[in-house]
Amino acid sequence: MGLTSKKVLLLAVLVAVALFVLTIWLWPRLSKGNWRAVLGRIGLLFATQLSLFAAIGLFANNTFGFYASWADLLGQEQEPGVITNYKSGPNGTSLKMLGTERLSIQGASVPATAGRLDKVLVRGEKSKIASPAYVYLPPQYFQPRYAHKKFPAAVILTGYPGTAEALYKKLHYPQTQYDLLKADRVQPTVLVMMRPTVAPPRDTECVDIPNGPQTETFFAHDLRHDISGEYRVGRDAKSWGIMGDSTGGYCALKLTMRNPHAYSTAVSLSGDYKAPIDATTGALFGGSKQLERENNLHWRQQHLPAPAVNLLVTSSKHGESNYKPTLKFIEGTKSPSKVASIILDSGGHNFNTWRREIPAALEWMGGHLKA
Repeated sequence: MGLTSKKVLLLAVLVAVALFVLTIWLWPRLSKGNWRAVLGRIGLLFATQLSLFAAIGLFANNTFGFYASWADLLGQEQEPGVITNYKSGPNGTSLKMLGTERLSIQGASVPATAGRLDKVLVRGEKSKIASPAYVYLPPQYFQPRYAHKKFPAAVILTGYPGTAEALYKKLHYPQTQYDLLKADRVQPTVLVMMRPTVAPPRDTECVDIPNGPQTETFFAHDLRHDISGEYRVGRDAKSWGIMGDSTGGYCALKLTMRNPHAYSTAVSLSGDYKAPIDATTGALFGGSKQLERENNLHWRQQHLPAPAVNLLVTSSKHGESNYKPTLKFIEGTKSPSKVASIILDSGGHNFNTWRREIPAALEWMGGHLKA
């Protein structure tokens, strides 16, 4: 059974309850002062608390999508097969269709009514990175009057490590856009949902790492090339936006500010403004201080010309550590860049906070993209 399986969570809860009941039942028998009784009490308490922590941990992981599998949790994804050279398919892209997923939308079996969620493998020819993605095609994509229309596209990123499934199972991006479409508050947009961890288990922070994964090239070139080659989406930057939470939010801002020829619009939900350097990232910049500075968004604002892009940042006055850096980023934004914000009175660094921000963020982004 997989790490995110409901059966695993249910089993963990049942084990925790059973051990609690067993502890209550056996405690009078273990109340003696001999060493066997003491060891028995210690063993029962340890087993009960361990099972309780396991159940809570599994529930938190299922809710927030920290790890996708047991191998991901244990750090065993050491050979992900992402550095592979692929040849283009007959349509000029390296995209591979892996199947479709069912959405929790009324009429989900009819694409012209609810849209369709494709699972694909994007295989970047320039970056030599391969990574799965979920592509949500809105209902209009399948309707006759839109048969010859190209659509704008929005890349949606998780945090690190994150799971792409959480974007439609927990954060409900397709479902939210569907509701906004029904209310005529947003234009139909193709959503490309994935995690920024395209070279697992390493956190690349969307950097072209010297002698390492070329993640920025993957997102700025390969992903756009393959998606626009397979689906009816515009190829120009004005047709492309990018949005993410946490690490994905930092990636969204940085990729847009560094690659205005690729993305015209970015949304950062609770994102940072520079890449951390820790055990999960390793040496991102290969010792280059200049490359490190160029990936620091506050430094870019102060020392480099501002690109003509649209930026939306979010934070909370209470509960988010990026509140003051976000205000600094807003104040540092110079024309022709345009900035907007969503600042909540309170909200933590979690799915519940981002679900409160996503509808307005999707509506804002839809107002800036043109196919």
